[in-house]
Amino acid sequence: MECTAVFRFLLIGCLSLWGISAQAQVQILTSIKPLQLIAAAIQDGQGKPQVLLPPGASPHYFVLRPSDAKRLDKADLFYWIGPDLENFLPRLLKQRSQLSVAVQSLPELHLQYFGDDHQHADAHADPHEHDVIAHDHAHQPGTVDTHLWLLPHNAAVIAQRISADLSERDPAHAKLYAANLHAFTQRLEHLDQQLKAQLEPLQDKSFFVFHEAFNYFEHAYGLQHAGVFALSGELQPGAKHVHQMRTRLQQAGPSCVFSEPPIQPRLAHTLADGLPVTLAELDALGATVAVSSKGYEQLLENLALQFSACLSAL
Repeated sequence: MECTAVFRFLLIGCLSLWGISAQAQVQILTSIKPLQLIAAAIQDGQGKPQVLLPPGASPHYFVLRPSDAKRLDKADLFYWIGPDLENFLPRLLKQRSQLSVAVQSLPELHLQYFGDDHQHADAHADPHEHDVIAHDHAHQPGTVDTHLWLLPHNAAVIAQRISADLSERDPAHAKLYAANLHAFTQRLEHLDQQLKAQLEPLQDKSFFVFHEAFNYFEHAYGLQHAGVFALSGELQPGAKHVHQMRTRLQQAGPSCVFSEPPIQPRLAHTLADGLPVTLAELDALGATVAVSSKGYEQLLENLALQFSACLSAL
């Protein structure tokens, strides 16, 4: 009887310890997938972060469901870009008792602002025409460019904050988080050099985008879009606007026009018809990237390959 009682006591003790260990795993939630991929690199070995927005959803226009609000409420740590991107979140985050971090406010981040970087893209173009199509009018000049995750330096800054938060929340695994952070930053430094070498031959190639989402990546690797064919949803622009766009493409000569998955604007084929233009895609959110410790690097590698595949053929 004594042996049986001791066995039961040990068994209950082991199960209790297992339960405490399982409960200690920090529940991370991020607003968008790129942040999930960065968090996955740091939490590797002690859980898997979750993401709020489903694949293909735009952080500019997302509407939370009641089930999403519950997930947000239950998460131990929540990371989002900030009110300049996910403007549906501030009201809900006021109700959270757990930590929420708007990463655009991190002090060591390198931020860019929409403005005059591309004003000089074509000095010979008509100035009124250039004003129509040179900028994404959803992003007003002077406002922060929130696609900040596309710069490796910024990913490292975000990862450092996540590592610190995890270590404070789960000090038993602080060494693991620190080691994961070190490995991640080392891989980013190597990848940064690799991408510079890969994209350097493409710096004089002409391309246009439908969404001004890639400035951080472009500036990091010497690329520069010649214009932005900004659209409002699926609304088709007027005949005059289309004519201006096609004129700009004719002036540019052989070029790429990049849209973002999962939807290619109907206008793309109209613009490219009969011109030396190649239609292609750039995925800033990593929709097809598996969530793993090296998922963020895969997002950047995929983006570089998407640029290279089109621009190197011009």
